[in-house]
Amino acid sequence: MASKHKVAFIDDRLDVLEKSDFYRCLRTVVVRGPLAIVDGKEAIHLCSNDYLGLSQNEQVIKKTVEALDQVSQCSSRLIAGNHPKNMELESLLADHRRTESALVYPTGYSANLGAITAVADMNSTIFSDELNHASIIDACKLSGATVKIFRHNDGDHLHELMQQVEGRKIVITEGIFSMVGDTAILPEICAIAKDHDAMTIVDDAHGDFIRGSEYSGVPASLGADVDLHISSMSKALGCFGGYVAGTESMRELLINTSRQFIYTTALPGHLCSAAIAAIPLAKNGGLQERLHSNIIYFTNALKRIGFALGNSSSQIIPVMIGPEKKAIDFSKELLKAGAFAQAIRHPTVKKGSARLRVSLTAMHGKKLLDAAIRAFEEAGRKTDVI
Repeated sequence: MASKHKVAFIDDRLDVLEKSDFYRCLRTVVVRGPLAIVDGKEAIHLCSNDYLGLSQNEQVIKKTVEALDQVSQCSSRLIAGNHPKNMELESLLADHRRTESALVYPTGYSANLGAITAVADMNSTIFSDELNHASIIDACKLSGATVKIFRHNDGDHLHELMQQVEGRKIVITEGIFSMVGDTAILPEICAIAKDHDAMTIVDDAHGDFIRGSEYSGVPASLGADVDLHISSMSKALGCFGGYVAGTESMRELLINTSRQFIYTTALPGHLCSAAIAAIPLAKNGGLQERLHSNIIYFTNALKRIGFALGNSSSQIIPVMIGPEKKAIDFSKELLKAGAFAQAIRHPTVKKGSARLRVSLTAMHGKKLLDAAIRAFEEAGRKTDVI
C-alpha cells in the first residue's frame, strides 16, 4: 500500500479543485425520453446530445437486440474483429458524407486522435480554432506537430498565421462548436487553406445528421469542400462510436498507421447494426424540422427573459453565467425547479466564462419547453443571473 507521503499530491490537487469551484461529481442519471431521473429527482432533460431522440427509437432498439449474438468481437479489426457489419456501416457513412470511403472507430474521441495523429507529424503545422474540442487539442499535442491557435472563427487571423509558416499545413475546426453552438466559417477557411495548399479537417459531431442536403453535415450545408470529415455516432444518430470519412487512400493510411484504430477492440457488431438502422430514420428529415422549431421557440423565450446566449445558431445553447460558483448554484436551483442542465467550467471553457450548456432535442414538446422556460426564469431570479 502506498505511503501517505507518496499520494499526498492527490488530496492537494482535489483540495485546489474544490476551492476553485472546478471540482466535479458524478450524478446518477436515468433517461426517460425527454425526461431524466437525476439523483432520484425527475426533471426535464436538457443535457443530452441525443438530438433526434434516436437512441430511444423502438425500431433502432429492436434491430440492435436482434443483432446481439455476441457482446463484443473481443479483438482489433486487424486481428479478428472485422465483423461484416463494420464494413456495411462504413459504406453507408461514406455515401452519407459523399466521400469515397469511411472508417469506423470505437468513439468520436478516438476518431479525432486516430485521424489527426495519422496525418500530422513533426514536419507539419496545425492551425486549430481556439474553441476546438478537447479531443482535437489532445490529438494535436500527440501528433508532434507545431500547433498554431487562431482566434475563434477569425479568417484574417488564420490567414496571418499561415503566411508565417512554410511546409505542410493542416487546418482543423469543428462544424458546430460544442460549447458555444455557433457554426464554423467553413467556406472562408477552405478558401484560405486552398491559397496555402493546406489540408482541411472538420470535426462535425454536432452538425452531422442535423445540417445540409440530406442532413450530411455542415460542410454540405455551406458548400465547403473539406479533405477529411470526422464525426460521432452518439449525437444526432443516437448510437455509439465515431468515424472518419475521406478518400480511399486516406482510409488505407488510417488502417495501416492509426494507433487508435490498430490497437483497440472493434466497435461491436450490434452497435454497428444500431447505426445502420438509425441512418435512414435520421435522413428522413421530420425530426430535424421538429428540432429546429424547438430551437427557435426556446432561444427566443430565454432571450426575452434576459439570458445571454452568445452567438449560438444550433441546438447547443450556452446560457452564459461567468463566475464558476454562480453557474453551479444556478444549475442546482434549476434542478430544484424541474430542469436538468449541467454547469460547464474550466478547463472545458476559459476561467470566469462558466455557463450552462443546454442541448435541445426533437423529443421536447411545447409543454415541456414551457415548463423548462419557467424553471430557468425561477432559478435565474433566485441566483441573480437575470
